Formats: sequence, C-alpha cells, structure tokens
Amino acid sequence: MKRREFSLSTASALAAAAVALPVATPALAQPRQFKEGKDYVRLAKPVQTDAPAGKVEVIEFFWYSCPHCNAFEPELEAWIKAAPKELLIRRVPVAFNASFVPQQKLYFALESMGKVPELHVKVFRAIHVERLPLNKDDLIFDWIGKQGVDVAKFKEAYNSFSVSNQVRKAAQLQEAYGVEGVPSMGVAGRYYTDGTMAGSMTGVLQVVDYLAAQARKG
Repeated sequence: MKRREFSLSTASALAAAAVALPVATPALAQPRQFKEGKDYVRLAKPVQTDAPAGKVEVIEFFWYSCPHCNAFEPELEAWIKAAPKELLIRRVPVAFNASFVPQQKLYFALESMGKVPELHVKVFRAIHVERLPLNKDDLIFDWIGKQGVDVAKFKEAYNSFSVSNQVRKAAQLQEAYGVEGVPSMGVAGRYYTDGTMAGSMTGVLQVVDYLAAQARKG
C-alpha cells in the first residue's frame, strides 16, 4: 500500500488498496540475484540502529488497517521464528497522516505491556475479519477491555510519555528510511525494500535475508 493511496479516512484508504503492493507469492524455486536500485535501495544517510554488537537490526514497517500487512503477517511471523539469532527484528507502525496515530499508540502500548505476542494478530483480525476500525481511542479501549486486558493500565500506557516518545521515534525512522508504503522493511540502518521493488513480499524476505547476510559480513 503506497503513501499516495492513503487519505484522511481509513475507509477510503482501504478502498484504494486494490491497486497497492502485491501480496506474498510462493517462494521462488531458484536463488535470485539481487541488485541495488532494483530490488532494494541503499540509504544515502545511514540510520542509527538499536542493535547491540554482533546483531543486525531488521524493521518491518506496517499499518494495522493495511490489508497487505494483514496478509503478510503469517508469512512474516514464520520467517521471524526461523530467522538467525543474529537478527534483531522489530515492528514499527507508520503514520502517513494523523489518523494513523491511535493505531501506533495501540501497538506501542501493547508492546510496553508485553501483550504483542498475545494480541498483535488479534488486532489484525478485529480490523480485517470482524470489520472493527479500531482507529479512535474509545474504539480501541472498548476492544481492549473485551480481550481481558486491564483497561485502566492500558490507558495509562497508551497515554504515557513512553508511548508518545515511541510514536515520535517511529516518525523519525519512517522519514529516515524514506518509507513510501507498507508493508516494507529496513535492514541494518542502511537498506530499504518493499513489495514493488522485490516483486512480492516473499521476495522482500529473500532480499532481507541477503542484505542481513551482507551486513553480518561487513
């Protein structure tokens, strides 16, 4: 889903999604040769990462209301489980306009409470299967309460300085990587790729594997 397809309403953004990035396709039988400028781009200015020595940071940029992010999530999760231990893999929710911020805060609040493993996929399901927009504070709080989470504690996290700071950092990362659509991925603070460049989201993961290996060597 590309930046230009987003509007101020989630509904219209979803309507535009039909012309967005291709969804994942089965893995290619033959190894591919990846080219800078075609399958990925090298950032003009490297981004500082949070990875400790010996680790390579990999970021998935996503938006909960993006149907392509929803379709990609199972494949991404399987890839994460099989990824080398040298990778530090993070998810970063994006905001192409102010209407996206509640879902950013939703993710970071869940993360701060250790609830991402339990509820991340359920958020996607609520939006894309149950058709709950979850794009406003009250809608989010109501849904959270139905998941058995302490709403008062969630609100405290959701409105905290820590979560606000995470939203600010997400905006900085989004800008630094030049994110133009989601789902997309950044590697080692140096490279960026998405489904348009790689041909599919399966292709994106293959490119990320390649770039992470290059970063580990370098």
